[in-house]
Amino acid sequence: MALASLSKVVLGSVAFGVFWMLAVFPSVPFLPIGRTAGALLGAVLMIVFHVISPDDAYASIDLPILGLLFATMVVGGYLKGAGMFKHLGALLAWRSQGGRDLLCRVCVVTALASALFTNDTCCVVLTEFVLELAAERNLPAKPFLLALATSANIGSSATPIGNPQNLVIAFNSKITFLQFFFGILPAMLAGMGINMVMLLCMYWKDLEGACPDEVATGKEMEAVEEGRSPLSVLSLKSPAAGNGNGHGHDADSVMSENISTKHRWFMQCSEHRRKLFLKSFAYIVTVGMLVAYMLGLNMSWTAITTAIALVVVDFRDSEPCLNKVSYSLLVFFSGMFVTVSGFNKTGLPGAIWNFMAPYSKINHVSGVTVLSVIILLLSNLASNVPTVLLMGDEVAAAAATISASAVTRSWLLLAWVSTVAGNLSLLGSAANLIVCEQARRAPRNAHDLSFWSHVVFGVPSTLVVTAIGIPLIGKISVD
Repeated sequence: MALASLSKVVLGSVAFGVFWMLAVFPSVPFLPIGRTAGALLGAVLMIVFHVISPDDAYASIDLPILGLLFATMVVGGYLKGAGMFKHLGALLAWRSQGGRDLLCRVCVVTALASALFTNDTCCVVLTEFVLELAAERNLPAKPFLLALATSANIGSSATPIGNPQNLVIAFNSKITFLQFFFGILPAMLAGMGINMVMLLCMYWKDLEGACPDEVATGKEMEAVEEGRSPLSVLSLKSPAAGNGNGHGHDADSVMSENISTKHRWFMQCSEHRRKLFLKSFAYIVTVGMLVAYMLGLNMSWTAITTAIALVVVDFRDSEPCLNKVSYSLLVFFSGMFVTVSGFNKTGLPGAIWNFMAPYSKINHVSGVTVLSVIILLLSNLASNVPTVLLMGDEVAAAAATISASAVTRSWLLLAWVSTVAGNLSLLGSAANLIVCEQARRAPRNAHDLSFWSHVVFGVPSTLVVTAIGIPLIGKISVD
C-alpha cells in the first residue's frame, strides 16, 4: 500500500498514538478513561480525522473474532458450572511440589490446550481459575498470569486453529493441518520449555508459597483463636461457599439448582440425574466443538452453536449467564479493530515493509533475522492479523524465487514469529489483553497486570523463544 497524504499520515498516527497511550496507561492522570474508552476514542478520531470512512470502519470490525470471544465466554461459564475447573485444579495440584511445579504445569497445560482450543478461548476460560489457584496457595498472581498469556500464545502457534492469523495463513497458503502442525511442533515445544525456564528464573523466590493443606491448617488455627468453629473455615473453602457475593451455592450445581422443573422430563428425574445430564451435555458439546474446529468448520459459528445449545438445554432464563460475559472487552476489541485498520490506511506499516523487503530473503540467516524483526515490530504496532494480511503474499512471492519448499517454510516462519510476537508487549496479542482485562475484573483475587510488568518478562522471552524456534521451523515435513 502506498503512503497516504501527509495530513492523513500525521492525523492517523496521532489517533493511533492516543489509542496506544491509553492501552498502555489506562489511568493516565490527564485522561483516566481506561482501555475500553481509549479504544473507542482512537476509533472515533480515525473517523473524525477522515483517515477511515464510517463504512470502512464498520467493515474493519472482525465479527468472527468477536463472536468467538462472546461464545467462548458463555461456554466457559457453563463448563465452570459443570465442574470442569475443579477437575482441572485437581489435575494441576495432584502431587504438586509447590509453586514452581504448579507454574510448570500451568505452562504445559495452557500451551497444549491453546493448540486445540485457540489461545483466546483458553485465556477467557482459565484466567479466573488461575487467579484462584494462586490465591489458594498464597502465591503471587503475576507469574501465573504471565505463564497463562505467554504459554497460550506459544502453544497456539502449532495449529491452524490456534489463533486467527494462523487461520489466515493456512487458508492463503493451502498448507494442510498436519503439515502445519508438524512443521511448527518442534519450535513450539522448545519455545514452551524455554519460556517456562525463564519464568522460573525470574520469579524463583516469589514462587515459595505454602501448600493448600498448610494454608487450611493455619486458617483453622486462626478460627479456634477467634472462638469460631474450624468447620466454618472448611465451609468457606468448599465449593459450596459460593462466588464471594454472599451466595452459598455449589458452583457444580448452579445449572441444576436453578433449572425450571416445569418441563416434564425434569420433573420425572431426580436432582442427581438432572445434574449429571447437564454436566455430561456440557462436556460432550465442548468435545464436539473441538472436533468441528479440527475438521475446519467455521470457528466462530461453531462456538456460537455450542453456546446456544448449552443455553437451550439448560432450560432456564439465560440472563444470569449472559451477564457474566465481559461486554467491555468486546467493545475494546471493536474499537481496536477500527483504530488498527485506520493506521494501516496511512500506509506506514506497508512503507516499513517495502523499505526492508530487499533485505528479508529467507535463504540467508541475515534475511531471516531482518524478516523476523519486521514481523515482530509490525505485529505489535499494527496487530498480528493485519501484519499477516499485509506481508503474507509478499513473503511467499519472494520465497517462490528460491524454491517450492521455501514457500512453505516462509508461511510457517510468518506464523511462528507473528504468534510469538504477541508476547513482546501487552498489546501484541488479543490473548494478553483478555488475560489483563479478565484478571482486573475478576470477582475474586483480582489483579492488575500492567503494561510494564508484562514487558519486563515479555521482551526477553519473545526474543529468545523466537530465535531458538526459527531454526526448528519445517524440520519435520509431512507430504
